This record gives sequence, C-alpha cells and structure tokens, in this order.
Amino acid sequence: MSVDPSNKSAKSKWVEIESYIQLGILLPAATFIGWLIGHLLDLHFHTHWIYLLGLGFGIAAGFVQFFRVALKTGND
Repeated sequence: MSVDPSNKSAKSKWVEIESYIQLGILLPAATFIGWLIGHLLDLHFHTHWIYLLGLGFGIAAGFVQFFRVALKTGND
C-alpha cells in the first residue's frame, strides 16, 4: 500500500492547526484554574490575598506550557 503524499500533508496541517488552538486555550485556562484554586483557598482560610498567589502560579504555569508547546511546534 502506498501513502498518498497529499493526504499526509493535509493531516500534518491539521496537527499544526491543533497546536495553535491549544496555544490559544492554554494560557487563559491555566490562569483561570490558578485563580480558582486561590479563591477556594481564600474561602477556606478566610483570607483575601491567596487568590493573587494562585493567579501568579497559574499565569507562570500557563507561560511555561505555552513555551513548551511553541518550541515543540517550531521544531516540527
């Protein structure tokens, strides 16, 4: 069986598009999850500042994963 080259390139384009969609969703999702965890900890411990730490960690985690995906996409 031979592999159709046009089919392979079409599939690789969809994989590349998926990587860019992942980049667009990743940072806001990580930021929201960090904020949510911080907010829940604020409610549990009756404070008003832990959400800022959660927000910071969420943003940092989002950027780390953003650069991982971007570098992986650039290498392919």
